[in-house]
Amino acid sequence: MAFWRRGGLRTRLLLAHLSVIAAGAVTLFGVTLVTAPTLHDRLMVAVLGPGHTVAQNPDMAAMEQATSAIFQTATQQALLLSGGAAILVAVVVSLLISARIVKPVRQMLTASRRIAAGHYAERVPAQGTDELAALAAQFNTMAGELEATERRRVALIGDVAHELRTPLATIEGYIEGVLDGVVLPSDATWALMHDEVGRLTRLVRDLQELSRAEAKQLALYPSRSACADLIAQAVDRLAAHYAEKGVALAVIAPADLPTIEVDPDRVLQVLVNLLGNALRATPTGGRVTVTAQHSGTTVTVTVTDTGIGIDAAQLPHLFERFYRVDPARSRGLGGHGIGLTISKTLVEAHGGQIWVTSVGLGTGATFGFTLPLHQL
Repeated sequence: MAFWRRGGLRTRLLLAHLSVIAAGAVTLFGVTLVTAPTLHDRLMVAVLGPGHTVAQNPDMAAMEQATSAIFQTATQQALLLSGGAAILVAVVVSLLISARIVKPVRQMLTASRRIAAGHYAERVPAQGTDELAALAAQFNTMAGELEATERRRVALIGDVAHELRTPLATIEGYIEGVLDGVVLPSDATWALMHDEVGRLTRLVRDLQELSRAEAKQLALYPSRSACADLIAQAVDRLAAHYAEKGVALAVIAPADLPTIEVDPDRVLQVLVNLLGNALRATPTGGRVTVTAQHSGTTVTVTVTDTGIGIDAAQLPHLFERFYRVDPARSRGLGGHGIGLTISKTLVEAHGGQIWVTSVGLGTGATFGFTLPLHQL
């Protein structure tokens, strides 16, 4: 029977309760049997008077002995009856209490087995304010995190397969065309296949970076860096692309912008990613503005564009991996929807925060992040 399973929690609780009951019963019997005769004699003296002796009244002495014997016998019998009844009631109450304690534990055990079998939606009731209720609530939190992790894992597999399918299909199509003689093996053909291989290479590199970022294994090599210099380097890297598309790029930063203790390569990676996203979202004739300012122990950098804008419903998802505001457009320009996820991890690894705001479609967007001045 499961109730009597050796080493089970309910069995151990019952044995613990029975041990307490037995200790209390032995103590009750022992103290009563030892103190009852003395208390009886004192009460008899109090009733008959302090001058009473056996020699003065032999008849009363015999009655006293008989009364004492009857009292001791009655006391023992009463103790046995009341002790037996108390033990029986205590056992019943112990069974009820142990069942109430063990029930949520068994529920969590059953739920944990189902979660281990892949049923991540399993939850347990969390009622009350005691430790078991807190444990159940924490168990549900853990189960929720596992469920979310599993969803992300499944989504990641699907996203990676989707990202790989397009360039592989293109390469396969051109190779088949060359083999069948439909496509001529010209320089343009090889250049196109080379571009698709480059897309695959970038995707693999981004996935490796994303894997390290989500595992919190991105290495940082902090050094004292001028924030203005980092912004200037990022602007210089993309200046030609901005000029080619006809998008204006401006920087607004105070002359006394302080130096910060960061990994310059990682911060530059974040800036380049935000500026690249702003360029893709901004049409010809638009404008992108980089603003930097410091307040107290924090430096704030924002990248504001006059591009397509972002719907309010999409804002909470922008930093999720493989998420795109405009999937077709981003894919055509080479984006994989990973850059913002990596940027978020990099900023948070420096102890800062990253965010995005937009009034709506057609109003542009602002991406910003903060970096602390203190040493990492």
